[in-house]
Amino acid sequence: MQRKPFLKWAGGKYRILDKILKELPTATRFVEPFAGSCAVYLNIQAASALICDINSDLIHLYQHIQQHGENFIKYCQHFFTPENNTKERYYELRDEFNASISSEKRGALLLYLNRHSFNGLVRYNSKGGFNVPFGKYKSPYFPLKELHDFYEKTKEIETTFFCCDFRTVFSELRKGDVVYCDPPYVPLSETASFTSYAGNIFRERDQKDLAEFSQAAWSKGIPVILSNHDTSETRLLYADAEVKLFNVQRFISCNGDNRGAAAELLAIYR
Repeated sequence: MQRKPFLKWAGGKYRILDKILKELPTATRFVEPFAGSCAVYLNIQAASALICDINSDLIHLYQHIQQHGENFIKYCQHFFTPENNTKERYYELRDEFNASISSEKRGALLLYLNRHSFNGLVRYNSKGGFNVPFGKYKSPYFPLKELHDFYEKTKEIETTFFCCDFRTVFSELRKGDVVYCDPPYVPLSETASFTSYAGNIFRERDQKDLAEFSQAAWSKGIPVILSNHDTSETRLLYADAEVKLFNVQRFISCNGDNRGAAAELLAIYR
């Protein structure tokens, strides 16, 4: 049975795991430069894993689960109370998150914010402040089983969580690695762009660099699989890769009418 991520995530890959996993070759080390909700990591088979992301709060959350297990999970759970599920309390805790310098508190509050915020978005402003409004959920779900599953995964395979840019990840690749990339997608329109979940913008130059780094890794015998929207731009970006196309149902959108099927692709360098 597939393990589910404990975080809500825009563009999360749990629902299309079957499409991704069948394209991933056997790996000595599985590498993800864009960790996101870790849906793929939770379900891969490998001797070890390197899981990276530019969002330090996300990586600290994963590190604290790995290092402290049940104690940290209980710490996270104490934020999930009826008293904390109000608009006023949500904004108080969001302010605490933005002001805190404790990686443990920021990690736990990131989980709280993710489960209580509008559409479960993780988004920061240009100054690095979490800025998603209150979600008004009747009874936010505390993902106890999913957190335990994540902790167990970190014990099953040797896993390193590291905060860095994807360029750094690619510079550290070695033979035996298999890389899966789920970057911020090329926007479908000017109003549909969502590229700042870590407080920085993933620009056109970044998309091009990622494609170039992927092709360079492939030329050294390291397979790379990438997800993105199926657009004329991505078709050009991945012109040298094998491309597989499919539609994906959207489940996180500001406009409920826009939660339809979106054309996506897998670019396969192997």
